[in-house]
Amino acid sequence: MAALIDVAYLIMGQSPPSSTYNEAGDGLAFFQGKTDFGFRHPTPRLYCSMPLRIAKPHDILMSVRAPVGPTNIADRECCIGRGLAAIRPRDIDGDFLFFNLRYIEKSIASLGSGSTFHAINKSQLASVEVNPHEFILPEQRKIAEVLGMVQRAMEQQERLMALTAELKKTLLHKLFTEGLRGEPQKQTEIGPVPQSWELVKLDDVFETQLGKMLSQKAHIGNDPKPYLRNKNVQWGQIDITDFLKMNFNERERAMFILRPGDLLICEGGEPGRAAIWHGEMKECYYQKALHRLRPKDQRITNEYLVHWLAFSFQLQNLYGVAGASSTIAHLPESQLKAPAIPMPKRSEQDEICVTLEGLVRKVAHHRRKHATLTALFRTLLHQLMTARIRVHNIDLDLLECGDMSPHVTIRKVE
Repeated sequence: MAALIDVAYLIMGQSPPSSTYNEAGDGLAFFQGKTDFGFRHPTPRLYCSMPLRIAKPHDILMSVRAPVGPTNIADRECCIGRGLAAIRPRDIDGDFLFFNLRYIEKSIASLGSGSTFHAINKSQLASVEVNPHEFILPEQRKIAEVLGMVQRAMEQQERLMALTAELKKTLLHKLFTEGLRGEPQKQTEIGPVPQSWELVKLDDVFETQLGKMLSQKAHIGNDPKPYLRNKNVQWGQIDITDFLKMNFNERERAMFILRPGDLLICEGGEPGRAAIWHGEMKECYYQKALHRLRPKDQRITNEYLVHWLAFSFQLQNLYGVAGASSTIAHLPESQLKAPAIPMPKRSEQDEICVTLEGLVRKVAHHRRKHATLTALFRTLLHQLMTARIRVHNIDLDLLECGDMSPHVTIRKVE
């Protein structure tokens, strides 16, 4: 085991005069803390014409002030402010050290002190112990190679998710302003829409109902039922991996039980976030932080409205809540009902939904793959850094072929 100071040079950041900052690219990229960090490399937002402390390409950048511990790798010569330290490996493989520091990030964070700004100083950072199993350089490089393969695959999925999300935004704008029929547009209170589309009010086509109010006695009883809250309703999907239970009397059960096809819209948290309940469990209810919508007739569908809400909240801010603080922003029923909703014929609604669902499935696919890779990375990071498995027992050919399921990649080669 070695102290960090024994295997690397440490350069603590120092903030230059604010008069030397600029956004025009004059000087070196200036990184101040974790807010500049990306997946692996930081993203320049500011530049500095008179840097005081400089990091070199391949230096490990660590956040040393609120929060303490997160890391990135410098991909260029750059100026670092006092929120960062540059760690320059000398007697250890740089990529291995990067992953080693990622693995012990929580223990590094625990070294921080200060009531106003949680921070770590140079002497504390210097004493951090690394490479406890004393892997020799060839094994360090092999460990870094394995973890790097998985991390690059994760990064690729993030790029694909971002690309697909941008494509969806473009398609949402085109569909809800031009439609699918190539017809002329008309100007309306909500912007341009196809000539034949009707504008309707929410009250005209949907029944709305807020869920049950929580109370101190809500959890008292012998037969609590699961209910959904804001956290469970994500854009386009219901997450039931973490739900709570409370009691409902007979009247409340009749009012608040969910039926397959019900549309749920967040009243708070991220107001307007919407998804359809598909009967993910036999019996489920919802709390007052959610609006439940059911169509009054066959003129409009919940599936169509989900996509319209994504367009109107994420791109148009027609409901006036974008940019508001997630802790105080709300979408009361009166505000939800205020804007008009563009309503094409049912056949065009269905076609719009089919067109968008393909992209929704792609985003979900990349999200699932990213989650699988993230779980694999954590497993490998733990197993390799603790020497529970040795890197020479991992089948690298399977990793290179993209077969990255955890049970395959940590299989010992016979």
